Amino acid sequence: MKKLGLFLLGLVAFFVLLGNIGPLFGLAVSAVVSYYAVKGFLKTNSTGTKVLWAIIGFFAISITIANVPAILAILAAYVLYVVYKKLNNEKEEVSTEMNNNDPFTNFENQWKALNSK
Repeated sequence: MKKLGLFLLGLVAFFVLLGNIGPLFGLAVSAVVSYYAVKGFLKTNSTGTKVLWAIIGFFAISITIANVPAILAILAAYVLYVVYKKLNNEKEEVSTEMNNNDPFTNFENQWKALNSK
């Protein structure tokens, strides 16, 4: 039952991530443009160039704010990562438990112990 819940959670997170790929791409592009606009604004000494960089930065920050749904995509990607790790961890625990409870493995270990004496 726990695996089914994790699978459904992962499926929902996948579709949320898939639905927000566009805003995620827009957020990335506008964040890069904003970074370079601020960098250019701080580097220049000309008033006209500072005004130009400020206008470019304002538009880029406006686009960044418009792509707030991309935060849902980032959260969905994190949820997918956590679900993947939990499912893999459960698989490892199950395989370890199966090896510990396997009577043939225990028999082999005991047989080796008897033969070494």
